[in-house]
Amino acid sequence: MDWYPLRLTTPVKQHVFGGRAIPDRLGRGGLPEGPVAETWEVSDVDGDGARIGNGPLAGRTLRQLTLAHPEELVGRGRHCTRFPLLTKFIDGHRPLPVHLHPDDTAAREREGEPNGKTEAWHILDAPPGTVAYAGVLPGVDRARLRQALLDQDFEAVLRRLPVRPGDTLYVPAGTLHRFGPDTLVYEIEQTSDLQQHAMRHRMEDGSALDEAEWRANIEALLTEWRPDARPDFHPGLRLPSPDGATGRMLCAGPYFALERWRVGTEAPAPLVRPFDTALVLSNAGPAVTVAYGTGSETLGRAETLLLPAALGRVEIHGPADVLLGHLPDLDRDVRAPLLAAGHDPAAIAALGEGLD
Repeated sequence: MDWYPLRLTTPVKQHVFGGRAIPDRLGRGGLPEGPVAETWEVSDVDGDGARIGNGPLAGRTLRQLTLAHPEELVGRGRHCTRFPLLTKFIDGHRPLPVHLHPDDTAAREREGEPNGKTEAWHILDAPPGTVAYAGVLPGVDRARLRQALLDQDFEAVLRRLPVRPGDTLYVPAGTLHRFGPDTLVYEIEQTSDLQQHAMRHRMEDGSALDEAEWRANIEALLTEWRPDARPDFHPGLRLPSPDGATGRMLCAGPYFALERWRVGTEAPAPLVRPFDTALVLSNAGPAVTVAYGTGSETLGRAETLLLPAALGRVEIHGPADVLLGHLPDLDRDVRAPLLAAGHDPAAIAALGEGLD
């Protein structure tokens, strides 16, 4: 098969916390009227899986390609029951629910799903003074957390972190969290839609939960809560860069890594990116040209291409401001280039998990 960059169908979530930042501020076209909370750029979640929208593979589902061609799509030795990365643009025009996602063990044992969800948020835009919740304050135990959730007194138990554009928060599964209002995020995560939230209303439409369902949600949340998870925002670490391009490793862990690359108009050559696992290329800036083999694709504002591992190499012609999500070998793809750039091991470990 001659592989090529894949354009995917994009599930759109019009939850009540959404606004119009994705079309109006990021410039994404083709979205429905009304609030747009999330666009699922790459998704193999059951019920919300993407289909290929271009080329000879058009109409095939991402799940079908993952099962039939795991090494060519995902990478050598990576045999998966579903595509392992989920990426989104999220508009927290209003605050999201206070919630958490189960880890792999809880997902398998409690939900019958193959994996839980560790995620990371890269902040694209937020006004000064914006805060997010991530993890509980030191000394908060299960009983105190339960009572605060029943009282809906989140300030009493959750850590408030300042939110700044360009920073990234790696959120391990089991971490209580929330962002918004007026926070525009690019999110990368494990492929899962499992969550437990503490609100008295439904995330989708704001309708009220009955008392029994709400209390059951809180008990399920407490069972899956990870008390010691207290992540912090990180500005990322500079990567070794070719002339005219600047790159930063934003976060990294066993499930994913995320980078941001900028190429100015003065760049003498395109950004050349070799890869041997699937690469999710999302555009945070103006339209760019993505060249591969003997072909090329134009990637518009706030659009995404899924680059199959078999492609092996692409060129991104500037000016460009792009996000690259991938499945890392932590030693080869994260530690080694960052150590070569002069970063110390403690700074590298702070990017996520598994880097100690």
